[in-house]
Amino acid sequence: MEETNTLQEQECCPPFHPETYHEQVLSWNNKLFVRTRVRCLFYMPLNFGAKMRRLVPRIEKAGISMPEGMVLSDHTSPWSMDLLIAIDKVLPGTENVTLTGSFVARVYEGSFSETGKWFKEFNTWVKDKGYQVKKIYTWYTTCPKCAKKYGKNYVVLLGEVV
Repeated sequence: MEETNTLQEQECCPPFHPETYHEQVLSWNNKLFVRTRVRCLFYMPLNFGAKMRRLVPRIEKAGISMPEGMVLSDHTSPWSMDLLIAIDKVLPGTENVTLTGSFVARVYEGSFSETGKWFKEFNTWVKDKGYQVKKIYTWYTTCPKCAKKYGKNYVVLLGEVV
């Protein structure tokens, strides 16, 4: 019984602190990520969980940390999405990529069904700040189980700006 309680108390997503990212400008210089592709059906991920269950243990087994549990989503089409998992060292045998540049971040909280509204608000906010967005990444800060556990479903929109 105690083992079950311990397992229920474990978390897979670290707590997220929205004030760290809300309306901040981030400067990244070769921020390291491992990239994998997820299949989608009209932007709805189909194998997101399976990809994470395969890749995260490999990262952990290699002794590599995942700073802040950052996993950026980049919808490349209605049929596929790239996942970029922040890592602190290169993971051999995978596609490692880096991001360099300025990124503006804004935090939202609520149901994923509000994503379209958040993108509109984000684009208006970025434009009002005088930036031009090159690309937008979405960071779903917690899995559904951890969002339920924490009582908040924070989503960060990160815009690479010029």
